[in-house]
Amino acid sequence: MANLSRRHFISAAIAGGVTTSLAARALRAANANDEVSIGIIGCGVRGTKLMDQFQAVPGVNIVAVCDVDQERLGVAKERFPSAKGFTDMRELIADERIDAVVIATCNHWHCLAAIWAMEAGKDVYVEKPLSHSHWEGKQAVAAARKYNRICQVGTQQRSDPMQAEIKQFLHDEQAIGDIQFARVNRYGIRRPIGKRATPLQVGKNVNYDLWVGPAADQPIYREALHYDWHWDWNTGSGEMGNWGVHVLDDVRNNVFRDSVALPTRILAGGGRVVFNDAGQTPNVHFAFFDTGSIPVVIGLSNLPGEPGGKTSPNHPGPDSGYIVVGEGGSLEGQRGRAVAKDSDGRIIKQFKGNRGDVVHQQNFIDAVRSRDASMLNTDIAVGNDSTGWCNLANLAVRAGGVFDSATAKAVDHPRWLDLVSAMGEHLNNHGLDLNSEPLRMSPMLELDAATERFIGDHADVANRFLKREYRNGFEVPTLA
Repeated sequence: MANLSRRHFISAAIAGGVTTSLAARALRAANANDEVSIGIIGCGVRGTKLMDQFQAVPGVNIVAVCDVDQERLGVAKERFPSAKGFTDMRELIADERIDAVVIATCNHWHCLAAIWAMEAGKDVYVEKPLSHSHWEGKQAVAAARKYNRICQVGTQQRSDPMQAEIKQFLHDEQAIGDIQFARVNRYGIRRPIGKRATPLQVGKNVNYDLWVGPAADQPIYREALHYDWHWDWNTGSGEMGNWGVHVLDDVRNNVFRDSVALPTRILAGGGRVVFNDAGQTPNVHFAFFDTGSIPVVIGLSNLPGEPGGKTSPNHPGPDSGYIVVGEGGSLEGQRGRAVAKDSDGRIIKQFKGNRGDVVHQQNFIDAVRSRDASMLNTDIAVGNDSTGWCNLANLAVRAGGVFDSATAKAVDHPRWLDLVSAMGEHLNNHGLDLNSEPLRMSPMLELDAATERFIGDHADVANRFLKREYRNGFEVPTLA
């Protein structure tokens, strides 16, 4: 009750000062050279990297840092001694000195933190994936529109100038002919996160109530609190939401030019195998996306090609990237570079990029200064759509049952069938097959574009995963 009362107190203070605060910020933003004061929420690995990148943007001042972990907060304060330190993000958000906040928390906090900040008149840079569930992502988009805030999602590859060159090459020049298919990859070896016999005892340096926030207060049986929350459904989105969102966003950007917000149908399989740890999210995952035009598949694995190996299994294309197949050739893209080849495998063109680091942060600050959200390379609505593909791929596995080869083969596309076969061989190398527990396979799920809810057979079980239950005092508000 003390935390809830505190929140009400801070919310009242925000409500009382938001009009004055917004007016002052609007006046300051009229000058494109004005300094922008930002607060960083989350001082872990990604938050620290974002500190580097925002520091590199002229005219940006980091005036506040926040983390529920006192040790992490202390490190950030040593780096920015003049910045004010907070353990409760609500207090940082209420600080009228701050123009914009940068959110680098666990995934389950992204939307609520962004909504609170925008409600308080702050602009927001929020890390990917935008949402932990698709419903809350819609609420964050609605908040940006309701409060007229600038909100950029951290898919920084969008700001790499190389992407514009690729789109011109694929669409204006049609250099590889009509696009027929796209494959997305995320192959990267990870280690198990351990499995404890008794719940993890969180150190006194962490305000655990604030760390849990909108998630369920559940015992943790992994070895580490930080980072490995990625692999717990309660707080993370697995590798699909961690890396998959980057490469799926590249496909939405370069192949579809954002014309496809969400797929109309999805079929997915996968599970967490071999590791025997406390993780829940798949370390082997594969999905088919029916877009109504160009089909897309994704293959993902955190396992080596064989037990004890140091390399990922063989697969076409880059480890973390995508392949666009056209009538007259193909293009393989990844972070910072791409190469196009003709049908005989000869290189047509190579692309060199800058990864989007710092450029993406500069793009956000430029939009803040100009008060023009249309300048953003990843406006919150764009980031919500790309995150949605990942959420749907995760949802499909969770809503699935035992692997059914007939369902998998119902998608009669050679590239999809090749991917399913390759995943079977990959599992065979580890003494498993596609029918092994805990591998799961969804039925074909159909999404209604207007409502963004599932319809038809199996809709009930799939729709259960579109929205989570929130803890009292940390509910995401219904805005859409």
